[in-house]
Amino acid sequence: MNPVLSSGVREDQLDKRTDIPFFDQSETFRRLWPEIRENCVRVMDDGKFSHGSMVAELERALERWTGARHVVGVNSGTDALVLLLRAAGLRPGDEVVVPAYTFVATATAVVHAGGVPVFADIEPHGYGIDPGSVERAVTERTRAVMPVHLFDRLADMEGVTRVARAHGLTVLEDSAEAIGMRSGGTHAGLLSTGGVLSFFPAKTLGAVGDAGALLTDDDAVAETARMTRHHGRSGRTLAAFPGISNPTVVTGCNSKMDDLQAAVLLAKLARLDADIARRSELSHRYDQRLRDLPGVRAVPGDAPHAPGRDRVVYVHLVEVDDRDALAAHLAAAGIGTEVYYPRPLHLQPCFAHLGYRPGDFPRAERVCRSALALPLHADLTDAQIDRVCDEVERFLTGGTR
Repeated sequence: MNPVLSSGVREDQLDKRTDIPFFDQSETFRRLWPEIRENCVRVMDDGKFSHGSMVAELERALERWTGARHVVGVNSGTDALVLLLRAAGLRPGDEVVVPAYTFVATATAVVHAGGVPVFADIEPHGYGIDPGSVERAVTERTRAVMPVHLFDRLADMEGVTRVARAHGLTVLEDSAEAIGMRSGGTHAGLLSTGGVLSFFPAKTLGAVGDAGALLTDDDAVAETARMTRHHGRSGRTLAAFPGISNPTVVTGCNSKMDDLQAAVLLAKLARLDADIARRSELSHRYDQRLRDLPGVRAVPGDAPHAPGRDRVVYVHLVEVDDRDALAAHLAAAGIGTEVYYPRPLHLQPCFAHLGYRPGDFPRAERVCRSALALPLHADLTDAQIDRVCDEVERFLTGGTR
């Protein structure tokens, strides 16, 4: 008997060749290799391989692209969240309200910054945090609320901000997935005190390893984050070799970005607009093929979308009742998928001490049982999307259509 993994795929299926992987950027790297190689040679010639001039160049390029006053490059999106929370003044024991449906780093970053995560449910017709649930989660110890921009759209920042103002809370954004998303021309992460970007390889703008950035228009937040990422050292550290006598102003960490990651990201940034447009085309193709299939309850294009907001598709989800069986069917057909997310945060073992129970956040729990992410990246072809849709349709209709 072959056990079923949390993704719904049997262990024996892991050995099968994946014809359409969930994510692949080999074609992107073949296309961009001349630019990537040139940037990497510049790094080697410069001789400073971490926290150097290529990182500084990437920060300036991202400031221009996002409109941020400050971009602070760090070694991961998770570290960017921790540094943002600390720079925004989170104190030991402060509570931060976060959604129960998101990647675990949203909540563990609060813990690493010294705070306590408090969970809230998601919206009835979307995956963002529900402002009404945020309101019910606030206590006298609450210091901040951190909405997450998930998959293809922004959270309800207007609703969250109203609640935050009523209770004197700081708003911070987990915008790790949200590069390119804007509201009224303002980029995600700049709709509050600050936000972050993740450059994990599968992200819309992905590196070849871990890297991230903090975004803010707040000078003090940016300055604290810059010191914290490099052991709390004051003075110039980026693209410099400061002496060990530089004063340590805050208790910092080692979260410097590697210049080789910056070299790759700079080359890919030049194609980001085209990649975002291609992802949108592919997601629309999914929408048109899957929208009317029996058993598909939701696709990203069905969710309400406020005017003036730029939709950027990072992940394309479908919701089906027998999610694990569909994942296994697609795996057997050589198609990769991912479960976003198999367990809501309030039921993760690491948060058991907080005392949450099944049923506390029913919307988040329902989506965790039914949501499946289909392959989506800029190198996919229309024919590959059609093949995925054919297999989804075959599974849902029993091959009768």
